[in-house]
Amino acid sequence: MNAQLPFQDFQFALASHLRHPHRVPRPVGISARRATIYHGLVRNNLEGFLLACFPITHKLLGVRRWPRLVDAFFREARCHTPYFREIPREFLHWLLTSPSLPITFPAWLPELAHYEWVELAVDVMDVPAPVYNPTGNLLDEQPVLAAAAMNLAYVWPVHRISSEWRPRKPSATNLLVFRDAHEAVQFIALNPVSARLVALLQAAEGVLSGRDACLQVAQELQHPEPELLLPHGADLLEQLRAAGAILGSKK
Repeated sequence: MNAQLPFQDFQFALASHLRHPHRVPRPVGISARRATIYHGLVRNNLEGFLLACFPITHKLLGVRRWPRLVDAFFREARCHTPYFREIPREFLHWLLTSPSLPITFPAWLPELAHYEWVELAVDVMDVPAPVYNPTGNLLDEQPVLAAAAMNLAYVWPVHRISSEWRPRKPSATNLLVFRDAHEAVQFIALNPVSARLVALLQAAEGVLSGRDACLQVAQELQHPEPELLLPHGADLLEQLRAAGAILGSKK
C-alpha cells in the first residue's frame, strides 16, 4: 500500500469518505466495492437505532422524507458519545439545532420526536431505587415519586399524534413520563396545576409533605382559602399513586 496513513488518520479518512462518498475520495487501499459495502452497513446500522426510537416520526415522514433526513444526519452530525443507545439523543439534538435540514415537516414534528425519545431516556435512566412506604399518608407525609421520571410541557398534544390523527393547531400539553415499580415506562397527561404540584414534589426530593405542596400551589394560584383545595390535592396524590407515578411516602 502506497502512502499508508497512520491508523487513526486512516479511520478519519475512511469515515469522511463514508459520510460523503461522492465528495471525499477513498483512502488508499480501500476498493470502491468495499467502500460501498461499508457505507451501507454503517448507514443502515445507524438508521436501525433511529427506527427503534422514532417509529411514529418515521411513519409520518414516509418513504421519501425519512431517508433524506437520516442521510443528512449521517453526513453532517458529529456525535459526542461512543454509546449506541445515545444515537437517538444525538439525532434529536441535531434535529432541534441544525440551521438547515434537507426536508420540510410540520411544526409539531420536533416535539413529537422529543416525546418519542423521552420513552427511551426514562427506560434507561440510571437512578437509585428509593425507599418508601407504599401505604403511607400522602397528605401528611412526604410523597415519593418514581425516581425515573420526566415532567414535560409541550406546545402540541404529542401523545395523541399518529398516522390517523395530526393536530391542526397548538394545544398546550403537560405529560409525566415515568418508570413504575415494575420497570415499565408509563405516561400520564396532567393539567397545569397538577404538573406544578409534581414539579414541587420532584424539586423537594422527599422533603415537602403533600399538604405543604398543595398549599403552595393554592397560594401561587392566589386562592382566597387554600385549605379548601386540600381534598382535591389529596385526591390527585392518590390518583398518581394508583397510576404508579407516586410510589408511597418517605420512610
